[in-house]
Amino acid sequence: MERIMVIGVSAGVGKSTFARRLGDHLNIEVYHLDTFYWRPGWVEAPLEAFISAQKKVLSHDKWIMEGNYSNSFNLRSELADTIIYLELPLRVCLYRVIKRWLSNIGKTRPDMGKGCNEKLDWQFIKFIMTTYFPRKKEMKARFVDLQKSDPEKLIVILKSKHEIEGYLLNVMG
Repeated sequence: MERIMVIGVSAGVGKSTFARRLGDHLNIEVYHLDTFYWRPGWVEAPLEAFISAQKKVLSHDKWIMEGNYSNSFNLRSELADTIIYLELPLRVCLYRVIKRWLSNIGKTRPDMGKGCNEKLDWQFIKFIMTTYFPRKKEMKARFVDLQKSDPEKLIVILKSKHEIEGYLLNVMG
């Protein structure tokens, strides 16, 4: 485990926290895709700049890259030796997004682009609710394809807080 993707079914599933904990233990730098994608004031980076920033990281021997972003999934998955997928219930993800917003009002989280103060709006809630189940289905299919094309790739699917904690404790020995 040296080139690790941490992805999840939704915002609020715990990708950033999980990646930070894993990175601290393995002593591997963690890169949050949101920091590459979002410019100050919640302006989207041009796709070329977003991809270029990822390619720079992917050229390193070791990395943990956290975030979904389907437009660059294949770029990362081809070079990852491990993919860790977090899938908690929708209600848990929504609760955590609201809790995160309340905890960070007026602040920019370290896993977010500079100048992007925490925000929560109906558009984001709607995005979470409308993409949750289709993404869940899409990921199952994607993992089957990945295992066919590269049986050596380790794919870890964690579907509860208990499984996530157990995995981290196991890795940390």
